[in-house]
Amino acid sequence: MKERIETLYNIATKKYEELGIDTEGVLRNLQKIPLSIHCWQGDDVGGFEKPNAKLSGGGILATGNYLGKANTIQELQQDFEKVMSLVPGENHRWNLHSSYGDFGGKFIERNEFSPEHFQGWIEWAKENKVKLDLNSTLFSHPKANDGFTLSSKSKAIREFWIEHVQRCREISAEIGKKLGDPCIHNLWIPDGSKDIPVDRMGHRQLLKESLDDILGKKYSNSVMKDSLEGKLFGIGSEAFVVGSHEFYLSYAIANKIMVTIDTGHFHPTESVGDKISAIMPFLPELMLHISRGLRWDSDHVVIVSDDLIQLFEEIIRSQALERIHLGLDFFDPSINRIGAWVIGARATKKALLYALLQPIEILKEYEENGQNFQRLALLEELKILPFGAIWDYFCLTNDVPVGIKWIKEIEDYEINVLKERI
Repeated sequence: MKERIETLYNIATKKYEELGIDTEGVLRNLQKIPLSIHCWQGDDVGGFEKPNAKLSGGGILATGNYLGKANTIQELQQDFEKVMSLVPGENHRWNLHSSYGDFGGKFIERNEFSPEHFQGWIEWAKENKVKLDLNSTLFSHPKANDGFTLSSKSKAIREFWIEHVQRCREISAEIGKKLGDPCIHNLWIPDGSKDIPVDRMGHRQLLKESLDDILGKKYSNSVMKDSLEGKLFGIGSEAFVVGSHEFYLSYAIANKIMVTIDTGHFHPTESVGDKISAIMPFLPELMLHISRGLRWDSDHVVIVSDDLIQLFEEIIRSQALERIHLGLDFFDPSINRIGAWVIGARATKKALLYALLQPIEILKEYEENGQNFQRLALLEELKILPFGAIWDYFCLTNDVPVGIKWIKEIEDYEINVLKERI
């Protein structure tokens, strides 16, 4: 099998060499590109607060009840270690929600979270040579049940959530300091209205004031970076989302921080890829949460699709890869959760590889010379180049299963590990 993969790879490299593509250089680049893998796929966005809050309010809904979800931090870590063994590449990252802290079996209110609740995660990250990112958790809580948090008309509610986010930023800075790599702190809030509101401006002004308060304390970019995640609509916020893409983009440009583009948070007919070149001239960095929406923001498992390929083509063509942070964001409990993680992670890296293997300079030259027929013809021919042989070789050199072999590993893991959790 190894010889066959190497033979096919050598044949494929010659095809790409005809277009001036150095496949070895591309793979060296791909090897080092980090991907932040989200923790909440492993337990359906449950977290480890005691008692666990019910998933109510804020448009968070995980549908399905497949066997074997993680019930403890140790089980979640075990599952992620399995995922890492099946995803090629280095520099893996693990993206936590703050509700996944180690609270010692005690109930800790969210405005009392502290770095000590994440020391276990930091030690685990060191042992497994991964980095950590963090998200504030402003959903699944009694103080979010009316649909408003940082933009609530209640001063007490706003102050509670402001303190929570401030503490999460402190935790992020501690994580970044301990791991020697900046922790990206992402903020998404569920605030919005199910039906048509009258005072949109009032809520957005309150959100701006809350953000100003939260971001008043500055941290070095060497330990943590802030990012704001907008949304088109969600469950319970179909008519109005306070933290829309336009609101956060404006705020981010004014305050020189990142925005998070979730690929499932836009209208199905919008091109998320097109937003890359529209945003990057104005922001130093960008965070991506890669998801797959079907008809609505449903956070389906990421697959290699035209939309995903276009997204990475735009990143590469814009020469923006070094300024863009890649992460996953989906949760599907209707299938094997570890399998869902691996599908999404491998699909993301496949789409990135596909984009890296394109002869950008030739395509740009055609375009600048008005050779539009040649440009379109080459783009079509690229679709049938032996990209799969390059991917298989990448998996082989990373000592992860090639082709469909990883499916059997997930099946064995389900029998030997997941079924034991029932």
